[in-house]
Amino acid sequence: MNAREIVRLMDEEEHVVFRAMQNAQPEIAEAIEKVAECYRKGGRIFYVGSGTSGRIATADAAEMPPTFGIEPDRFIAIVSGGNVANDKAVEDAEDDAAASIQTLNLMGVGPNDVVIGLAASGVTAFVLSAIKHARQKGSWTCGISNNKKTHLLELADLGILLDTGPEVLTGSTRLKAGTSQKMALNRISTGAMVLNGKVIENLMVDVKAKNIKLRERCVRIVCELSNATSDEARSQLELCDYNIRTAIEELQKVQV
Repeated sequence: MNAREIVRLMDEEEHVVFRAMQNAQPEIAEAIEKVAECYRKGGRIFYVGSGTSGRIATADAAEMPPTFGIEPDRFIAIVSGGNVANDKAVEDAEDDAAASIQTLNLMGVGPNDVVIGLAASGVTAFVLSAIKHARQKGSWTCGISNNKKTHLLELADLGILLDTGPEVLTGSTRLKAGTSQKMALNRISTGAMVLNGKVIENLMVDVKAKNIKLRERCVRIVCELSNATSDEARSQLELCDYNIRTAIEELQKVQV
């Protein structure tokens, strides 16, 4: 195949991902509600994965604090092979069933927490042992897999099947399976934050203004949610240490 043919084929296959996501909507919605409840009660959400699944989990967890202004220990990714696996594949680490248990114990996982395991195959030892152990500790568990009737889907309190079918490159789950897992976590984490009031309309009002781009975003959000001009919004944000909610409250007092 030439380059254009490769792109066309992969694009055609990606349509399967959207069908898989649509079919899993009820289960994803249930996961959103459970995660939202866990967060509201002060619990933590653990993602557990290996390889591609682990790196996808790490990315989603890492984006939660800057996006929604939450503490970094509320969404936690546990990846086989540890931090090294984020930059370099550690293929044999997924077979270490004891490692995930040890990590969960060190983190003190318990009834107030949620543990979400991701494994395209549904049989990854590192993930299965984490789900089983978390249930024993009283945590609510969710398993996300791309294969039907796998141990992960059966073992967790809630199984989410993302039926994306065979990969274009056989066995390369970084393709459709990886895409679907990223989409699922995006929906679960974002939906949970929406249910917990971390957004107003479709705006990230608790975003942390850590750089110029984010400070400018804060200005635009304040302008959209008030009658302030850009200069007024920026001035008030500077007085409020770029806390959008406080800035809006202060501006409303002045406008009244």
